[in-house]
Amino acid sequence: MTLSSTEKIRQKKQRFLDREQLIIDTALNLLIDRGLEKVTVAEIASKAGIGKGTVYKHFESKAQIMMRIMLDYQRSTAASLRVGIEATDKGNPGAVVKAYFESRLANPALDRLVQQLEIRLEADASVSDQMEQLMDIRRSSVKSINDMVEKLISGGILEDVPPHYHYLACWALAQGAVDVCFNREFDDELDSKKGLLKFITDIGMTMGNKGQMRTKKPTQ
Repeated sequence: MTLSSTEKIRQKKQRFLDREQLIIDTALNLLIDRGLEKVTVAEIASKAGIGKGTVYKHFESKAQIMMRIMLDYQRSTAASLRVGIEATDKGNPGAVVKAYFESRLANPALDRLVQQLEIRLEADASVSDQMEQLMDIRRSSVKSINDMVEKLISGGILEDVPPHYHYLACWALAQGAVDVCFNREFDDELDSKKGLLKFITDIGMTMGNKGQMRTKKPTQ
């Protein structure tokens, strides 16, 4: 069967995208296993089974690869939050919080890596445009969460405090959960990280609910 020129172009584009994803997945695994400083473009290419020059056809530098990992993670998190917000709008008040915790705690190693990458790349001029794009996605997600929190406060579901208090409390709990997973001090106590992370998620879904706090409304 002879392929049309359009079909050949489509297949060539798909092979390009598949190879690009292979580079990202390989780099991600190496960065988690070996750390930011030890991984090189040459090692990524070797592990992926392609030439170093082929990697540079997709990404200009290691920084570009790391930035792509961050963007993919932020987009995935934003997509999960949108689903949670939609479910909350339809009457499931805990859905947005559950989506937030599950998106961050599904892979604590990835979450921690992205935090490390952000520190590493925040002053890198070669990825400044992509970093701003990442920040735009994050700001949009935080605004959507705070808007939903305002609705839940108005509906008497959440405590009447500034909306960002609820978001930051969730952030702090999720951040602590990620840190616990990699703190050797707790190795003997973490017989089931999966069970612990589910327990923390369940706490997060009820944290800040109306009637659970006895503190006075803070002055603004």
